[in-house]
Amino acid sequence: MKRSLLNLAPGQKGVISAHYSTDAVRQRLLDLGLIPEVEVKFVRAAPLGDPIQIKAGSTRVILRCSEAETVIIR
Repeated sequence: MKRSLLNLAPGQKGVISAHYSTDAVRQRLLDLGLIPEVEVKFVRAAPLGDPIQIKAGSTRVILRCSEAETVIIR
């Protein structure tokens, strides 16, 4: 079963195995450091659940839920 960043609860960690975004979104995720084998931590979600904040390495990143669900973790 594939898990995305959205399956993490605040404080949980995972390691990126792949992402299935395309075009500009894919490039943005790569530019932000969301590349395979990077450990990420789910920091928090906005009050209504979208967007979410994650920590990748020493960088904190804000992602829309539609972007986060394309990032597959293990």
